[in-house]
Amino acid sequence: MPMSETHPLQPFLPQDAQLLMLGSFPPPKNKWKMNFFYPNYQNDMWRIMGSIFYQDKDYFLDVEHKMFKLSLIKDFLITHHIAIYDVAAAVIRHQGNASDKHLEIVQPIDLKHMLELIPSCQTIMTTGDKATESLMTHFTASTMKPSILKSSQTIFHDRALNLYRLPSSSRAYPLALTEKVKAYQHFFEEIGML
Repeated sequence: MPMSETHPLQPFLPQDAQLLMLGSFPPPKNKWKMNFFYPNYQNDMWRIMGSIFYQDKDYFLDVEHKMFKLSLIKDFLITHHIAIYDVAAAVIRHQGNASDKHLEIVQPIDLKHMLELIPSCQTIMTTGDKATESLMTHFTASTMKPSILKSSQTIFHDRALNLYRLPSSSRAYPLALTEKVKAYQHFFEEIGML
């Protein structure tokens, strides 16, 4: 029987964060190219961000060494008031890989505590369906699950929140990078960050 795995990273929570990005859970360590979120070189998250904010999909990449430029990523998140973590504090990997399809969330994050640490945050964006499904368990049944490019609103411990669901940045998600970039660009324009 597979063992439960605790999240290996601390949340990245700039104090003045206005947006909280939530994925599902990091891939196994053998896929990591940095000690941070979206560490798999095959994942498109940092290519998406580079394309949108710097018109260069390789802006955050050390292409020659197939690594990431972690200091640039952290500076970008701080400058743009973006917090980042995942919906799961602990999971069981039923296939030993990063696929959401085979992830069982055994301990969700403490969303209330996390939001207390970023009091300016009014927007939560999930990257993929697993993350969205898990996030919705924190809210009342009347909260509508957001779909891609369609937000929903909720009140959570007296805080109004806007919820967005974006396409997964995983290469396993069958959408071209250019289309992912369009979806994320539309989102950042809608929330006034572009």
